[in-house]
Amino acid sequence: MRTNRGAEKQQAEVVVVGTGPGGATSAHILAEHGREVLLLEEGPDLPLESCPPFSVEEMVQKYRAGGLNPALGNAKLTFVEARTVGGGSEINSGLYHRTPAEILERWRDDFKVRESLESDLLPHFEYCEQALGVGTYPGLPPLASRKLEEGAKALGWRACEVPRWFKYDRAPGPDGCADGTRQSMTKTFLPRALQAGARLLPETYAQRLVRSTNGWKISAIRKGKLIEIRARTVFICGGALQTPLLLRRSGITKNVGNSLAMHPTAKVVARFNDQVNHEALGVAVHQVKEFSPRISFGCSVSSRPHLALALSDYPELGRKIGEQWRHMAVYYAMITGPHTGTIRPVFGLRDPLIRYSLSALDLQDLSTALRRLARLLLAAGATTVYPAMPDSRPITAEDELSAIPSELPASRSNLMTIHLFSSCPMGEDAARCATNSMGRVHGTNGLIVNDASLIPTAPGVNPQGTVMALARRNTLHFLGKL
Repeated sequence: MRTNRGAEKQQAEVVVVGTGPGGATSAHILAEHGREVLLLEEGPDLPLESCPPFSVEEMVQKYRAGGLNPALGNAKLTFVEARTVGGGSEINSGLYHRTPAEILERWRDDFKVRESLESDLLPHFEYCEQALGVGTYPGLPPLASRKLEEGAKALGWRACEVPRWFKYDRAPGPDGCADGTRQSMTKTFLPRALQAGARLLPETYAQRLVRSTNGWKISAIRKGKLIEIRARTVFICGGALQTPLLLRRSGITKNVGNSLAMHPTAKVVARFNDQVNHEALGVAVHQVKEFSPRISFGCSVSSRPHLALALSDYPELGRKIGEQWRHMAVYYAMITGPHTGTIRPVFGLRDPLIRYSLSALDLQDLSTALRRLARLLLAAGATTVYPAMPDSRPITAEDELSAIPSELPASRSNLMTIHLFSSCPMGEDAARCATNSMGRVHGTNGLIVNDASLIPTAPGVNPQGTVMALARRNTLHFLGKL
């Protein structure tokens, strides 16, 4: 990298690129152990309360491209990516899972990942759960959520209430809604890092890394101006897309950005005679895990704008949302997609090119998942289920489930995801992994990946519990504390 005269120059012992769950976990542990830490974040520094959750304002303020990010492939698939201090923890529902034991065993066997079985990660899960106040809903969960549990019980399927990182101020009121605050990174680990002496540079985009005599030089853009940062060690925590993008732009390409995985998700709207929806519903806390890890069901954001979007294939009904929305909710069917996506920089553009395709088996599994979800909702008392698919028709009885094709039509599907991972897989198998088991990039010193890109395959659960547990383990290993 050429020296840029006039560029602002900074330095730190450790630079952490990204302030989401991986970066915030890394930074507060490093700072609390006496390391000089500088945090870089591309997005703005906004409080959690800067806008209503799941609102248009939030999408404008805190999402990359307003939440409309496409992956190119054989199916229409969009994904959501945060762009704000605190990362995805600022915009999600706070649902928290530990990584399933069978998934951890698969990573050990297939990727040669060391020290990552259930017993190894237990203290790291427990630490994060205590720090973030992870727990179940106080009192009776909202009715839209309980419909999943009721349908699963009627069919003999396994359902569970998923704990969340929330601090509740009161028990649920008559509408089934409890006042609470999501314990996002700006409420928890980032304040701890700053209190311990870490510095934060928001609106700072890391463009490229170059090895130097005593570590690394980072070329970045801060509010339109060039900045050069020197560090002995760099923790890259930009997420499953931005981390491989930065590495590839820096000439580090081996097993980087070649194996992006997702949880492809299809949605339906269910209408009930009961009033299941209300203004503060948020995201429900129940999920159905009878067919996990391959298939899972849950309840999505069901505000009127989100209902209108999910009903875009039913324009006549969409125009009546104002009359019926309290009786309707959005539900999803999610599969563990393959790790076949690629991430590539595009000359002259900041955002990468994302390619991701689904196999015939994946499309068949999505169809199976949609039929099972519709069956479950009918068993829970839904009068009508509306699959979010072009040329589909409403389903009012089990004998109409065959209207959902045996294989989802790829070119006409409406798929999305909020879970991305696996683009820099960890493990001791250097032939297929980008980093070792502790996140150090193979063939380098002082360069550590510590975010969702490490996760070797789609885990089948919300990934942030996994991300934080791995980030804590890797950071303590770097500090020589494990």
